[in-house]
This record gives sequence, C-alpha cells and structure tokens, in this order.
Amino acid sequence: MKILFAGPSLPDAASLAGEAIRVLPPAMQGDVQAQVEQGANVIGLIDGGFEYAAPVWHKEILHALSLGVAVFGAASMGALRAAECHPFWMIGIGRIFEDYRTGRLVDDAAVALLHAPSALGSKPLTIPLVNVSATLDAMEVGGLLAAGLRQELEDAAGAIFFKKRTWRVIVEQCAGLAEADRPQLLAALLLNSVDQKRIDALELLKAVQEARDTRSNVDLPWKLHATAFRTRHAL
Repeated sequence: MKILFAGPSLPDAASLAGEAIRVLPPAMQGDVQAQVEQGANVIGLIDGGFEYAAPVWHKEILHALSLGVAVFGAASMGALRAAECHPFWMIGIGRIFEDYRTGRLVDDAAVALLHAPSALGSKPLTIPLVNVSATLDAMEVGGLLAAGLRQELEDAAGAIFFKKRTWRVIVEQCAGLAEADRPQLLAALLLNSVDQKRIDALELLKAVQEARDTRSNVDLPWKLHATAFRTRHAL
C-alpha cells in the first residue's frame, strides 16, 4: 500500500496520484504510525499540520523506517522531517529539502502559508518564503530585478506574518520603492512567480509512483529503541 499526505502544496494530488496511491490530508501526529499499522509500504509526506495540531513525530517516522517502509519527504513538513531524519534513511526530495539539509534554510516558518479548508480544495492563499526565494532567483537570472531590489523584497517578505504574505503586500512593504514603480513590479512578480513547493511535491509524487510497493529487508545501520516515552505514545 502506498500513502501520500498532501494538502496546499499539491491540492490536486488525488487527481494526479493514480489508483495505486491513497491520498490523505496533511499528516498530524500519529497518522504515519497509523498507516504503517494498516500495512503501508511506501509513505510520501508532503504537508503536515503544525499550528492547531501536533505535528508528525520523528519517532513514528523512524519506526516506519525500522520496519522497512520507504518514507519520502518534500516541499513542506515533508522537507523539514526529511532534513532531520535523512541520516536514518528517510528520503528527501527537492530544492526545499536540500536547503534545509545544508543549512541554507533553518526557519520552519519558511514553508508556512495560509490556505483554504480541505473542503474547498486546500488552495494556497498566501506566499511562503521558499516560493519568494525561488521566484527572485528566477527573476535575477532573467535580469528582471534592479540592483538592490531583491534584498528589499526579501526583507519585506520576511517581516510579514505568513497568513498575510501576498505579492501585493510584499510590494507595499518595500519602503524604498517609488509609488509609480509598484504596479509594474507587482505584475512582474505575479507573471514570474515560482511555486517551488509544488515543483518539489510533484517530484516526490513521481518517486512514490515509481517505488516498489514492498517493505525493504535492508539491514539498517541503526536500531530504534523502545523507550518508555515511545511506549506511552503507542509507538
């Protein structure tokens, strides 16, 4: 059995995944463990709850890995957990994972965004910092940013709460930008916007699709100990 936890990073996951993959809402604490107990052999973690729910626990991921379950992570909560658990053979995918793994990114909030309820398709409503960086990278390569403007945009984006961060608000917060230049800059940002979270999520989906639906018998170089804390949490 293959499982994919997805939400705002890949709202259309169910229509893209195919019949062989069961798509579930963003994972909360205990969800990975529950799927392992139900027979999951491959788990793709993209999105996860974090603000009003306990996030996916590292120990449940390690438990899955210790049983030979292939666990992939990318884009959002998946990238965070993969960066933290890759020494234990969790498989991280994509630019965002690599940025966390190498220390280029350290703040969990860089992937946070506001999105519509799952009943309305989990559509993203604000821009996460990882997408801001990817967009500005692309615009710099294309020669679309004036000298010094990137830093001002990044500073403005970083100072805005994730639930209020849109391209329009980012441009409005650029104090050094002439009023007459704002509409053109906003149009350029919208036109060249890069959804890095979606890019990474699609790469993970492909990996899950291609993975063998069996548990591995590989002898891991580490052992998960059944601590009292783990036992109390039914893990």
